[in-house]
Amino acid sequence: MFEVTVEAGFSSGHYLRNYKGKCENPHGHNYRVLVTLAGEELDEAGLLLDFKLLKHLLRPVVERLDHLMINDIEPFTELNPSAENLARYFYQQTARQLEEMTGGRVRVKDCTLFETDTSFARYYE
Repeated sequence: MFEVTVEAGFSSGHYLRNYKGKCENPHGHNYRVLVTLAGEELDEAGLLLDFKLLKHLLRPVVERLDHLMINDIEPFTELNPSAENLARYFYQQTARQLEEMTGGRVRVKDCTLFETDTSFARYYE
């Protein structure tokens, strides 16, 4: 089994609904997201997936949230923008695009979203 991981960063604001504490108020984070892919077969060039292509897949997902209030963006107008839900969002968005690109040869293993340097959430299926 082969794995590759890329990292991207973005800055956004959010607040947590149904939460009692400071995080119920609007605040911001400098997020980092790591997306790890897995697969058993390499392509003709000996790559699971070119890092450049993975970064290209990830860019529009990051740009959709960068420097915005996440609570104002679907699906987070209803879904709480917790680190856990953001990790799942990145997983689902990347997995959908990756399926179209590779026909299932490569899958998303997991997505890790850092809210701070020392706190992160991970999502996988």
